[in-house]
Amino acid sequence: MQKLYELVKSSASGKERWLWEIQSQWRMWYTEDMDGRLVQKGVEDHKHLAVRLSKLFPSLISEKNLRGGFIKFMTSSKHRCVNSTLSFKAGLTELWAITDTEFDHAVNDALMRFFDHCTRFVQEVDQNPSALSEMDKFRKGPEMRRVTEKIADRLSVPYNNITDDMAEAAFYLCAYEFAIKTVNSPWCQLFDEVDAQVMEYANDLKQFWKRGYGYEINSKSSCILFHDVFSRLNRAADENKSGQQVTEAVTVQVGHAETLLPLLTLLGFFKNSEDLTSTNYATQTQRSFRTSHMLPYAANLVLVLYDCGADDLRLQALLNEKPVTFPGLTHQETSIPRFEDVKEKYRDLLKGCDFETECQLFNSPA
Repeated sequence: MQKLYELVKSSASGKERWLWEIQSQWRMWYTEDMDGRLVQKGVEDHKHLAVRLSKLFPSLISEKNLRGGFIKFMTSSKHRCVNSTLSFKAGLTELWAITDTEFDHAVNDALMRFFDHCTRFVQEVDQNPSALSEMDKFRKGPEMRRVTEKIADRLSVPYNNITDDMAEAAFYLCAYEFAIKTVNSPWCQLFDEVDAQVMEYANDLKQFWKRGYGYEINSKSSCILFHDVFSRLNRAADENKSGQQVTEAVTVQVGHAETLLPLLTLLGFFKNSEDLTSTNYATQTQRSFRTSHMLPYAANLVLVLYDCGADDLRLQALLNEKPVTFPGLTHQETSIPRFEDVKEKYRDLLKGCDFETECQLFNSPA
């Protein structure tokens, strides 16, 4: 970002207002110490999310359940996740004007940052330079080259001055200013819609191969979280069936996009008929694997158990507060399938998806 900004200030020419704005009025506000931190807009996003969910599920996310200790909070140890958790809690305490009590949260990286603890994922994907070869090839390919050339043309600088890294930096400057400051950034003028789609695909390639369907270990690394979620649902179902108070009415688990995407992949959401590669950009315009839709800021997956009477428990999934249907259960008469049918669908994973086994590194013969 800094390199691009210096280049635009020193070498770009043209009469466009947006260029004048960058060169004379715009200041680099994105600093190193902001990296990995939750900005004020993120604080507000999580507060608002808490309020919206409490209105959507008033019998679950209620003041009574919060005060009674029936809502549990868990987070990864990262600063932004802890602050997201604090913000979510603040949304509820401010909504109900609770000032006399503080509510604890647990830090659990084994669950919320499982990818750090999965040796096979770390070695075969995360720290393996060749794991992202499809993204690297796309970034050096004709679609991306056209984007960098168009940026160079708009700035009136030589083509070799604009790298694919600089194009990405400009794209993030545009996106961050829109998301964090709600302004139409002058940096956005470096792209048209076609360019933005190419940039989006480059990022989708990265996520597909590093966290999604590219390698099986990406999703299998989330086995530990998958089992944790279903064991909580089972316990709530059992307590409900026996007429007891459900001891954990709500569990709020705060992690990362890198926590959520492997779990969504393990559950089979947003699976395309073919892999995303460096050469099939043109045929992937209608792809369902689109991380800008799946993983916006404050992305959330909500699983809700409903007691419909007569031993009829149902499980609803919402992604980013919109109902989604479990893959393979679309034949149901309702988008909310029976809990037993969901467990039957994931039977093999519930029996055989073992974190220790999946994440163990097997030395292949030389």
